[in-house]
Amino acid sequence: MKQKIRIGCGAGFSGDRIEPAIVLAEKGELDYLVLECLAERTIALANKRKMADPTKGYDPLLERRIETLLPHLVKNNIRLITNMGAANPIEGAKKIIEIAQKQGIKIKVAAIYGDNILDNPTLTDDDFVKFGNEDFAVELIQKTSSPITINSSLISANAYLGVEGILEALQTDAQIIITGRVADPSLFLAPMIHEFGWKTDDYNLLGKGTVIGHLMECAGQITGGYFADPIKKTVENLENLGHPFADIFPDGSAIISKVEGTGGIINLQTAKEQLLYEVINPNEYYTPDVIADFTSVKLQEIAKNQVKMTGGGGKTKPKNYKVSVGYKAFWQGEGEISYAGSSALERAKLAGEIIEKRLKSQFDEIQVDYIGQNSIFPNSEFQYQNSEIRLRVAAKAKTQTEAALIGEEVEALYTNGPAGGGGVRKYVNEVIGIVSVLMDRNKVIPIVDYFES
Repeated sequence: MKQKIRIGCGAGFSGDRIEPAIVLAEKGELDYLVLECLAERTIALANKRKMADPTKGYDPLLERRIETLLPHLVKNNIRLITNMGAANPIEGAKKIIEIAQKQGIKIKVAAIYGDNILDNPTLTDDDFVKFGNEDFAVELIQKTSSPITINSSLISANAYLGVEGILEALQTDAQIIITGRVADPSLFLAPMIHEFGWKTDDYNLLGKGTVIGHLMECAGQITGGYFADPIKKTVENLENLGHPFADIFPDGSAIISKVEGTGGIINLQTAKEQLLYEVINPNEYYTPDVIADFTSVKLQEIAKNQVKMTGGGGKTKPKNYKVSVGYKAFWQGEGEISYAGSSALERAKLAGEIIEKRLKSQFDEIQVDYIGQNSIFPNSEFQYQNSEIRLRVAAKAKTQTEAALIGEEVEALYTNGPAGGGGVRKYVNEVIGIVSVLMDRNKVIPIVDYFES
């Protein structure tokens, strides 16, 4: 059993920067690098791409990340764990092999899937448990006496898997492990279990490891990125923000730091903010692997950019998986136009009134914002007299054509008044909605396939 492992987090969401991961792989002396690039809406959009092209559906930045990272991973013997497989881990793994072959690199890739419950022919509506969203999610996955059928508006339904598939892959010589929907902390917890020989029913240790994963999963957030405020919480060299790594020990404690010379800061404040991130009940933080307890976590700043974490724990394992369901919610039309100079706000308000009068019979609800005046704090005491205002008009629509009317009407303000409008932009987007259900975890089995260059 190792006495310490080092795990770095090179990405905290799909659109994260690529450079911090390269710095970690090149200079971080890592055992593992994690790229956490998947969210609820992210996987729904990925499945939408897969529906249009069966060879797509993995993370859009997969190729760029792997092309730059692969030589460093091989040179420094770093194992990569990532959920960039999104809706199509198999094709993602094939793409990694293709890149390795072009670079003349021999490598083994493990692809973990099985989270897409729509591929399971045995499921029925009775396998789902609602929580807090009435019947809507289950209506999308319609009840039948035989296997589930798919509502026409349904895009995706993915269960949050835990460590099981990753653990299987880690027992092989696979250097890259690419998954679909695996819970964020599980990406970090799996190598701890593997390297330290933790039992998967030792919920105290699994809870501690989950706390570490939670602290690490958002990458630049714990190194000062989302923390920074130039007035109250200054952070130096943000343009070169470094991402974190954790030295983890067999007892479930860890020291979180970053590569020397990179920008950002790691201190008690950044660590505490990340510890509380997305936590509703610190006594019971549900993951697929453990119901973790954050209340006994202790953080200690032991040196510059070094925070030691001890404590934490857990109890049992949830009997259900959370399933994130993505669906076609509505079309959204938007239009923007700017007014500047004397009476800018008054002209913008007149323009907004014109749009509302012209379209109120066609849309149930029209949102009008005066950006720079009250778009963030409508009807509040904060009122600023700015010399420039950006008018934004938005509305929900049933069709793409109907949604386009919003931008068209805003654009028509150019010559139809009021005076001085400019810089029009118009947008039409299909908005993906997300709801969740629970389902029996025994009905979802992770599958691992292997590929070699």
